[in-house]
Amino acid sequence: MATHMDPEEFRRNGYAVIDWIADYWATLADRPVTPADPPGTVAARLPASPPERGEPFDRILADLDTVVTPGLTHWQHPAFFGYFPANTSGPSVLGDLVSAGLGVQGMLWASAPACTEVETVMLDWLAELLDLPTRFRSTGTGGGVIQDSASSATLVATLAALHRASGGRWRGRGLDRRYRVYTSAEAHSSVQKAARIAGLGDDGVRAIGADPYTLALRPELLRAAIEADLAAGDVPALVVATIGTTSTTAVDPLPAIGELCQTYGTWLHVDAAYAGAAAICPELRWSHAGLEYADSYCFDPHKWLLTGFDCDAFWVADRAGLTEALSVLPEFLRNAASESGAVVDYRDWQVPLGRRFRALKLWFVLRSYGAEGLRAHICTGIALAARFADLVRADDRFEVVVPHPFSLVCFRLRATTVEPSDGQPGAAADALNAELLHRVNATGRVHLTHTRVGGRHTLRLAVGAPQTSEREVALAWYLIERTATALHRGAADAAAVRATDG
Repeated sequence: MATHMDPEEFRRNGYAVIDWIADYWATLADRPVTPADPPGTVAARLPASPPERGEPFDRILADLDTVVTPGLTHWQHPAFFGYFPANTSGPSVLGDLVSAGLGVQGMLWASAPACTEVETVMLDWLAELLDLPTRFRSTGTGGGVIQDSASSATLVATLAALHRASGGRWRGRGLDRRYRVYTSAEAHSSVQKAARIAGLGDDGVRAIGADPYTLALRPELLRAAIEADLAAGDVPALVVATIGTTSTTAVDPLPAIGELCQTYGTWLHVDAAYAGAAAICPELRWSHAGLEYADSYCFDPHKWLLTGFDCDAFWVADRAGLTEALSVLPEFLRNAASESGAVVDYRDWQVPLGRRFRALKLWFVLRSYGAEGLRAHICTGIALAARFADLVRADDRFEVVVPHPFSLVCFRLRATTVEPSDGQPGAAADALNAELLHRVNATGRVHLTHTRVGGRHTLRLAVGAPQTSEREVALAWYLIERTATALHRGAADAAAVRATDG
């Protein structure tokens, strides 16, 4: 019968796990970025029932190579350019390992004092590195907390905004009036999900139109929507602005939006999940202009700041407004430290009660890289994206669709390079761009994703992995350019056949 792993056995197996991870990282560039197997392949490799007796650890570790890694999309791969980066690093992994080994539950200060206090200081460190407004620091009325994701941050901000807009009535007696949330039509779907969870429903969200070129929210349309709702007797509870939208990294005009929120007494939450990390570089802090108006703000170190998932940094300007909305105190959690008012209980800053020691990996990363190393990582990603954009612009068949202030480039084959299909201008180009993406990704050598911009199918290349270099960017362009040439040749041949048939 298997027994608990003693410290020496843990040490031996732990060394083996670290060696396995190091070997995995060392061989990433040689692996296909995505698996080619159909759905169900990994499940078929697993036994139908759990083992009756414990197995040797080396057999478990060996199955990582035979069962797990062949079925992975390798997010840490240097040629992974999909979605947004979600990259970890050696210091982050080791910090997570320590967190797992300690196994503390940080719901209260009293349940794990160091868990709480390290987190408070780390959020203050990050606020300093990003040069956030001083009212977000724990030394004043505000403060920061680590959420699992920006989606949770949006939900928490929504609940706090509703609590304030209803004068506290929402928490106790439900919604006595119609409360409205406003955000760009380009904003993340988490805004709509938060409204559903909070009881507002999809109708409670006003999607505000964006500028056709920058795709940033248009303040004049926001003002008109708020005025119309006020005239109907509705309450404008929350505006969610975005720094770096998911599709294209558009930056909403915070100064104008913030002034409107101040005028109407509306909570302003700023979602900078991806692009917030860029503010570590002073030359990129233009993107945060107007943040002094915000009631809450978040960004994800687990995207572009080398800290493994899950780690969303979320700040509020008034922590009392947040905790009043979320605090529920059963008798079994009462303790002298909490009742003294001298400590932070992060259970009141989030939806779950429990929480793990997430701040350790952030502490390890900030200390290992330092501000200088983190700035270098951000700047490298932006420079590589700019290099890719130059390659796209140099080919007349392609266009860069929108501005690329950070490390995401949105591009596509021009609609003029192919004939319209079925009388719909651009439809053939959409089909060609979709096929281009499919064929490039099918090589397994790189991985990109897509979005729609102005209704047109658009490819996205996002740089962020710590191992990514100009070599991988050049490879991506080589595959894209070569595939486009083959597709255009095929389209031209098809057009010639149609002309002959006609």
